[in-house]
Amino acid sequence: MSVDASTGTGTGAGVDGRDASGTGVDNTDASGAGASGTDVDGTGVSGAGVSGVGMGTATLFRELVDDAGLFPPTGLPMAEALERHRNDLAGNDPVLTHRFLCPAGRLGELRDHLTFPIRLGLILDTPDIPPLEDVAVELVEVRQAPGETPGAVWERLAGRLPGDARLFVEVSAGDPASLASLTSLPRDGEGPGLKFRCGGLTAGAFPSAADLGTLIAHCARHGVPFKATAGLHNAVRHFDPALGVDRHGFLNLVLAVCAAVEDRDPVPVLKLTDVGELVRLAQAVPDDTSARARELLVSYGSCDTHTPIEDLVALGLIARRPPAPAGTAPHTTTTGTAIPDTATTGGAAHGMAAPDTTEENV
Repeated sequence: MSVDASTGTGTGAGVDGRDASGTGVDNTDASGAGASGTDVDGTGVSGAGVSGVGMGTATLFRELVDDAGLFPPTGLPMAEALERHRNDLAGNDPVLTHRFLCPAGRLGELRDHLTFPIRLGLILDTPDIPPLEDVAVELVEVRQAPGETPGAVWERLAGRLPGDARLFVEVSAGDPASLASLTSLPRDGEGPGLKFRCGGLTAGAFPSAADLGTLIAHCARHGVPFKATAGLHNAVRHFDPALGVDRHGFLNLVLAVCAAVEDRDPVPVLKLTDVGELVRLAQAVPDDTSARARELLVSYGSCDTHTPIEDLVALGLIARRPPAPAGTAPHTTTTGTAIPDTATTGGAAHGMAAPDTTEENV
């Protein structure tokens, strides 16, 4: 059953009369307002057409999604992943970070296909950080080795990070040893950030709301920034019958961080499946809370850069951005190099994408 987010009541209809995602989100305008309102600040967030949506909501979703198109389940070949990224750059949607995630082991392949400047998030799958003088690396992400603490990873790699790149160490939610090791981290952003995996191929790969909430609360208390990955394609928490597990929603995650920075328990928000209540919570987040929450939650990696935007549009939390007219000046990257405005590739559905059950290894 779909839910009208303005009332929390069931509509029973999504795309062509169906809830296209199985998440309970109707692809119609969930706020009852549509995307026809005024774009407040060029961010794609409507302040007039969507009741209760303002600058705080704009901040919540700005630069939220990293491009993990190389990773499962999408797993695009390098050339296709870069072409999609180029198109996303031309579209300049503010929900996307426009940061391309690439394994260190595929940098040679990246260089062979790259024809335009990119901002890179490096997934360290090699024993050491490779030479990176010719690419702009913003993030380096690494899994801690068995028995290694995030602090030890920081000591091992901090002096070898390229430029101003930030290090994020993946830790396991629900692992007592991993949680205990967090106490040795430098606080208030002086050391590495953390990275949480929110799903996988099996039910056991999904952290419970309590375990995920514990990590979020720790980061909020100690000022430790973090990233998230895997299983966060859709906005709202929903049940996956194939795995017999509840999948976390990225809107739940964002709002749980808001709760944590306000010294509230993030777990109830992580568990919430009432679409209307989640939308109302998002619309009510104060500007200061939005800013503090997004200082903590840096971004999350998604192999699909389309569905997160479509979900937020369907919920009435952002306005649909019209396609750039022919002849529009191309978007310019932070390097100052113009990216030609090209047509979007792929046949992404207009509605909500069906939840997948394949692990993102980013």
